[in-house]
Amino acid sequence: MALKATIFKAELQVSDMDRNYFQSHSLTVARHPSETDERMMIRLLAFAFNADELLQFTKGISTDDEPDLWLKNLHGDIEHWIELGLPDERRIRKGCNRAKRVTVYAYGERSASIWWKNIEAGLRYLNSSRFDNLTVNYLSPEDTNAIAAMAERNMSLQATVQEGDIWFGNEEKTQMISPETWKTAKD
Repeated sequence: MALKATIFKAELQVSDMDRNYFQSHSLTVARHPSETDERMMIRLLAFAFNADELLQFTKGISTDDEPDLWLKNLHGDIEHWIELGLPDERRIRKGCNRAKRVTVYAYGERSASIWWKNIEAGLRYLNSSRFDNLTVNYLSPEDTNAIAAMAERNMSLQATVQEGDIWFGNEEKTQMISPETWKTAKD
């Protein structure tokens, strides 16, 4: 018998000073049985970093054809493809071919740096202009563990983005997160 997803509800208040975006989002997050609290909270963090009225969670971990989040325009074209973790080069290439922008939020203390060395070499070996729309950010274990501890079935979260950093928290705790940028998309 297959296990069902666990449903989480989050009220996310986003104040993005970099983009002048101030909005509250009522989110329903289905956590796959194999997904950890850490990964689910990173999905919420990625949502906060890229908040938009059209940004959506996808089937993500349950499918190979979709990223974890995406922003589609009103015509159905993918504007922003957002991956979490350590996607293989094929998934990154697929995102870069299908979307105007691709962002990867890598995490995992030792595995992420090894993954990046391998992926970076492959990106350089292939036609590098193919990946001009790719941004790769690294989230430290201290930050991801801190936000994982905030996971609850019903959450009220606040996120303030300024100069690429984010203050992410609930009523009891706020974590300041400064992702390390490993690759920046060319504008």
